[in-house]
Amino acid sequence: MRVVVGVSGGIAAYKAAELVRALQRQAVEVHVVMTAAAQRFVQPLTFAALTGYKVFTSLWEEASDPGAEQKGIDHIAEAQWADALVVAPATANILAKFAHGIADDFLSTLYLATTSPVLVAPAMNVNMWNHPATQANVATLQDRGVRIIEPGTGELACGMVGEGRMAEPEAIAAAVLGVLGRRNDLAGEVVLVTAGGTREALDPVRFIGNRSSGKMGYALAEAARSRGAKVILVSGPTGLRAPRQCEMVQVTTAEEMRSAVLARMNDATLVIKAAAVADYRPVSVSEQKLKRTGSMTLELAPTEDILAEVVRRRRPGQLIVGFAAETENRMENGRAKLMKKGADAIVVNDVSGEGVGIDADTNAATFLSAATSVEMPEMPKRELADRILDEILALRRPRPLVAEFGEHQDAKTRDEQSAQDRVLSESMPSGAGRRQLIVE
Repeated sequence: MRVVVGVSGGIAAYKAAELVRALQRQAVEVHVVMTAAAQRFVQPLTFAALTGYKVFTSLWEEASDPGAEQKGIDHIAEAQWADALVVAPATANILAKFAHGIADDFLSTLYLATTSPVLVAPAMNVNMWNHPATQANVATLQDRGVRIIEPGTGELACGMVGEGRMAEPEAIAAAVLGVLGRRNDLAGEVVLVTAGGTREALDPVRFIGNRSSGKMGYALAEAARSRGAKVILVSGPTGLRAPRQCEMVQVTTAEEMRSAVLARMNDATLVIKAAAVADYRPVSVSEQKLKRTGSMTLELAPTEDILAEVVRRRRPGQLIVGFAAETENRMENGRAKLMKKGADAIVVNDVSGEGVGIDADTNAATFLSAATSVEMPEMPKRELADRILDEILALRRPRPLVAEFGEHQDAKTRDEQSAQDRVLSESMPSGAGRRQLIVE
């Protein structure tokens, strides 16, 4: 696979070197194109040393170059060479050039000549990113098929805090690899995803809720959409930008989420319940702000069990996948939830650690179904979303062979079992007699 990395002039230009390395670790051949502004931040020699190739910096060769006459169409040759073009960082200036077809340097000319997939990872000041002109340019590019790798939120180089940080190099590399191996395996599917936390009011200004950021659910919605599905996203309050080309339904309480899900679930072929729904609500809600008068006792009532109700109301062929956030006995609790709810699978998260899970950009999980237990190590949530969708699709694959073993297996037969079969065998209750094992 061959990728051209375009680097435009932002402080995040140094991260492009990490992106080059991340792609090379996946056996991708990389060429680099730099704008004049990018060279103010990083020298072309850095990328030449990393890639082993000439770095393209101008449409015009120096007069001293003896091969100048033969190099007048490098931008066309690079456009034909590349399987994908990714621009990171993509400044407001380069996004505007791309959107309006301005071709006044190597990178913008290369973009117009490229018929391969194009990805851009914007990076800029929060006000520049939110400016209507930038957002209009982003929308134009997306309508033309350019993949936008959304910027993150945090402290920016200018000292402000907000959206505009370039996505991490590993996440950008994962997006590039996803495009290169692009699958349309969810075409024709309608995927209903719930995301974020719900809030249950105590009074006009206070509520019971949780720290869910919604990032995992939004990543799943984006991943499903990129793989060809029609996506309905039912979201509790978050600080996230709604994924483009998804039907967005905003809710606040558990009851509102329940109503939104039940109203739309008949249209869905796949329901993914990634939201962190509040388990309890106050029995009574004060019409006025509660005053501090000493200790207080709250009477709470359980909220609706949306996942269980979705499973009860499912129609034939509909897949239902839930999430379980656990702080202890992760596997035992996850397996118990799977059996109790009756879902096709449960994605179990350990949320007791720092830097992963709730409100983090990365996550680790275990995908549990009746027949499998798949460990997914820590990775960016967008990458994990694709891994989860892979496992969900595997639930629909036909089982090619069913083997039955009695209680008195000999040692040789036991040793020849696959690792998955052994896990399944050991998960059966002792004394269960005949064990039916799925052999993939």
